[in-house]
Amino acid sequence: MSETASTVYVIDDDQSLAQSLSLLFESVGIGCSTFANAEEFLAARRGPEPACLLLDVRLPGINGLDFQPRLAQYGIDLPVVMMTGHADVPMTVRAMKAGAIDFLPKPFQEQELLDAVGAAIEKDQARRQNASNASRVAKAFQSLSLREQQVMTMVTAGLLNKQVAGQLGLSEITVKIHRGTAMRKMGAKTLPELVRMAEMLKQAAPSPSKEAVA
Repeated sequence: MSETASTVYVIDDDQSLAQSLSLLFESVGIGCSTFANAEEFLAARRGPEPACLLLDVRLPGINGLDFQPRLAQYGIDLPVVMMTGHADVPMTVRAMKAGAIDFLPKPFQEQELLDAVGAAIEKDQARRQNASNASRVAKAFQSLSLREQQVMTMVTAGLLNKQVAGQLGLSEITVKIHRGTAMRKMGAKTLPELVRMAEMLKQAAPSPSKEAVA
């Protein structure tokens, strides 16, 4: 794995298996926290490092298949790798449709498990990086003046400087100045980079509610 610290949260009521998994992950430099059921996991504190959830299907209380789609309700955004000793096709399909990275039947090969967990952690690391980039871009956009925001929005929508000038009642030179200032504040070295930032802002913007549309 990479130098970045990472953790696997294992939810499995088989204590001996959980201990074996913990030793396996720690032997390759991945932190591991084990829980006997979903309630223990929810009550525990989770760190800021990239992580994933290794979730058994059969658990006391809420089972893994029912718990998986509820993670979002608890504000938990972690890639999930499912595992079970009694897999069947409908069970596998249900888990994968709910977004599981992989579904591993027990007993599994160590390398198979490490590959699945590695892919899940990489996915979480990418998600965290994207969220960090989006936050940085949003903060930079808020630092722009209203006019700079207008110019950036119109330029990244494909309008020429003279078109922006005409719509805003400005000279082309003024538009170029605002455009240059916006690029500098946003940290964009090229127009395509500025366009990608504008797309990132659009994706992060909340969708209008039905009431607002009405």
